[in-house]
Amino acid sequence: MSLIHSTLPAQEHVVLLHGLARSPHSMQKMASALEAEGYVVHNLSYDSRHHSIEVLADEVGQRIRECTASASRVHVVTHSLGGILVRQIQETDPVPNLGRVVMLSPPNEGSEVVDQIGDTWIFKKVNGPAGQQLGTSSDSFVNQLGAIDFECAVITGDRSINWINSLMIPGKDDGKVSVESADFEGVSAFKVVHVTHPMIMKKKTVIEDVIRFLKSGAF
Repeated sequence: MSLIHSTLPAQEHVVLLHGLARSPHSMQKMASALEAEGYVVHNLSYDSRHHSIEVLADEVGQRIRECTASASRVHVVTHSLGGILVRQIQETDPVPNLGRVVMLSPPNEGSEVVDQIGDTWIFKKVNGPAGQQLGTSSDSFVNQLGAIDFECAVITGDRSINWINSLMIPGKDDGKVSVESADFEGVSAFKVVHVTHPMIMKKKTVIEDVIRFLKSGAF
């Protein structure tokens, strides 16, 4: 059943970008809900574990432009690292006709987990070059990006089942990113929900909020 009843033009597209060390499967529930609302959905895959953010953004940006060439408006919904890719894309080679962006648990100001264990062998093995760029220092990649200059909402979590990671993160967190680090200059809507980092994109109320923001610019 449709979450929010309205008719959309077929050329209004939504691109989904999964997070670090994840796959499009993690965004499939979101994709199905958006398709039910009448959007043309592109649930993209990218090799998040083996390339830098710069390389990933170049690749993903090109694919977005190709698959949305016929779109009158292009919205983007991201999880975690996906939000950082959108910021890099919009700074370097912007997507034409970008509409609204919703970032789920984005490390907009980095993650203290990367500060603490980013240099370990296992972290590098699992998360690759992009993961190492997500630290919180002032000279980290994410903190060299400029302010968000597109219409953007952030939804992040305050529930963690990873107590080891949470010990490294000050304040409330979702097991990977603190609530404070998810927010950033230029975000027009911000919401905290009681959900973990790996599951935020599957939560029904989050999906409903995503659809509301894409349609109205508000939750």
